[in-house]
Amino acid sequence: MLENKEINRTNLAELGEFGLIKRLTKAIKLVQKSSVKGVGDDAAVLNHKDNQTLVTTDLLIEGIHFDLSFMPLKHLGYKAVMVNLSDVYAMNGKATQITVSMAVSNRFSLEAIEDLYAGIHLACKAYQVDLVGGDTTSSTKGLLISITAIGEAKAEDIVYRNGAKTNDLLVVTGDLGAAYLGLQILEREKQVFEVNPNSQPDLDQYAYLIERQLKPEARR
Repeated sequence: MLENKEINRTNLAELGEFGLIKRLTKAIKLVQKSSVKGVGDDAAVLNHKDNQTLVTTDLLIEGIHFDLSFMPLKHLGYKAVMVNLSDVYAMNGKATQITVSMAVSNRFSLEAIEDLYAGIHLACKAYQVDLVGGDTTSSTKGLLISITAIGEAKAEDIVYRNGAKTNDLLVVTGDLGAAYLGLQILEREKQVFEVNPNSQPDLDQYAYLIERQLKPEARR
């Protein structure tokens, strides 16, 4: 959801790319020993020593992967980090750093993007991950977010998809399909609202399912 139009609104053009980056990353403090150099140079510098390095990237596009009519920007930032960290954890690695790149249209204000980054920072703090770089650019339409997660693991500890063997025990954490059901509920309520803008949805009984959709957690 975009910010309330009645509050102060700062146009992103007033800051420019580097001003925006400085504003969004000024509070970053590196917590990982492997983070040698983060935001502020031409490239990040990492030192994972004797471990293998894991790298994964996910791209989220407005209208394809998320709907801002019911997805708060802070939740979106948090979720964008989670979908990447989960891939590192799936291979039995330890997530250590992320980079964040985004394309933003002029319909978004500085305050809106700060909400997005508040979710990103919250995820980084919760999972002790450093934000060490990224990029920002303009978009002619909508919002695009690309996050790359970096992790490490000992070579002998990495779990690959093709490593499963006959008679292995498969274990699933969480509830399969819960996030999808949450999405179905939100899309249903959006359709109701479009027909009757005065309707007030009662979502209390679906709180768990909606949370699984809007604010998933990576399983470590």
